[in-house]
Amino acid sequence: MEKTKKAKIPIYLMPGMAASPKIFEYIELPEPFEIHCLSWIPPKQKESLGSYALRMCERIQHHQPILLGVSFGGVLVQEMAKHITVRNTVIVSSIKSDKELPLPMKMAQKTNAHKLLPTKWINNLDHLALFAFGEGIKKRLALYQRYLSERNPEYLSWAIDTLVNWKQELYPKDIIHVHGLSDTVFPVGNLEEPFIKIKGGHAAVITHAKWFNENLPKLLL
Repeated sequence: MEKTKKAKIPIYLMPGMAASPKIFEYIELPEPFEIHCLSWIPPKQKESLGSYALRMCERIQHHQPILLGVSFGGVLVQEMAKHITVRNTVIVSSIKSDKELPLPMKMAQKTNAHKLLPTKWINNLDHLALFAFGEGIKKRLALYQRYLSERNPEYLSWAIDTLVNWKQELYPKDIIHVHGLSDTVFPVGNLEEPFIKIKGGHAAVITHAKWFNENLPKLLL
């Protein structure tokens, strides 16, 4: 007698700001999970995050998927989940509400200092890599630079401004939040419980892919 095949569970992976789907190259999930990677699309002029999320939802080809987002990608998948029905929302190295933004980003809301960053980053890829992946990658900066595919200044300006000014007070209680204890972009001291603490920094999805491969299936089934 043939075994009944389990229905596949689609999981869509969204990289962080400026990063490409290559950051998920070490993620390998067993059946019934089926991985689909998303990439950043060019934002329209002065586009709201809600509008951008709705356009990104057009790339979801399955009913009730799992959405997983890293860093700013984690913010985006939360907005996407407001437009479509999802099985689970997972955020990694990210934030669940604007209360969890670090103090420099909260200050940037008033000073607009963040608007100077995109030009600086186009001229110095090292600075962009440090922001995208955190302080812990300094020793392997050249390696991580290959993950940075989105360097268009219009996109970077939009992404930084959208993150700094993101507003969300309430979040789903069943959201799965995984966070590295050494994260320097979104320090754990700013985060509200509950979240799952793991070793690693802001680039944990790369440096600790083994943890995700072993534990994500248990968290999601």
